[in-house]
Amino acid sequence: MSARSYLYVPAESAGKLAKSLTRGADVLIVDLEDSVSAQHKVSARRNLESWLEEVPEQAKVIVRINSTLAKEDLFVGVHQNISGIMLPKTSSQFDVEIVSDMMMKLEMERNIAQPIEIYALIESAMGVHNALSIAQCLRVTKLILGELDLKVNLRLPLSTDDRAIQFARSSLVYASAAAGIDAPIASVSRNFRDLEEFRRDTITFANQGFFGRTCIHPDQIAVVNEVFTPTSADIEKAKDILQRLDSVGGGAVTDSEGAMIDEAVAKNARRILGSN
Repeated sequence: MSARSYLYVPAESAGKLAKSLTRGADVLIVDLEDSVSAQHKVSARRNLESWLEEVPEQAKVIVRINSTLAKEDLFVGVHQNISGIMLPKTSSQFDVEIVSDMMMKLEMERNIAQPIEIYALIESAMGVHNALSIAQCLRVTKLILGELDLKVNLRLPLSTDDRAIQFARSSLVYASAAAGIDAPIASVSRNFRDLEEFRRDTITFANQGFFGRTCIHPDQIAVVNEVFTPTSADIEKAKDILQRLDSVGGGAVTDSEGAMIDEAVAKNARRILGSN
């Protein structure tokens, strides 16, 4: 099953790191950036270093580094027990290439055979403008939209209607598809108490072409997992569509409601079954 929920865990807190594997998230994002105060950056790296030695092999872990402290963060974060590095404030392909070069050197020194992925966090107008070239970079497997920072960069009120940044959302969806990488990951919501509103927002993201969402609170995880998991009805319908196609050997066929099944419909059915 494709990853759906991505939980931010501050590396500043050894206690939260210890509990993170029990929260039910598909992916953990161990954060060295925004959730860690300046005076605790060093201790957060130490916490991460110790925790990574105990992480089970099956756990999926991403480390969000500081763009201004990339060298120090990568020295700890490039580890055999992580699958990705999240690069904040990604504005261009050059940002990715600089970090990728540092990662490659550390991987070679540490005999890490499988290249570690880069998750590019887009948080500025320039990043949105360069989304396609960023998505086409080696190592980049997913784009993530950081809407709060983007609104600040655009000089928009944080409370502004999300329609004001619809262009950015669509840009990441189109760039990801054009580059042949996975669908982008949706932005966090600061309102972790109103889970019904969070559900509505998450459904909107899914309908706009995102897959998966970042979470800042464990209570949001179940909502995200539910929204991005096909229902049993979706699965049965997808199976029925493919069975109908197989039965006619590729000729014209209709679904159970009488609508024509073409290759686009078949591809969508395969996507649903593949994400189950």
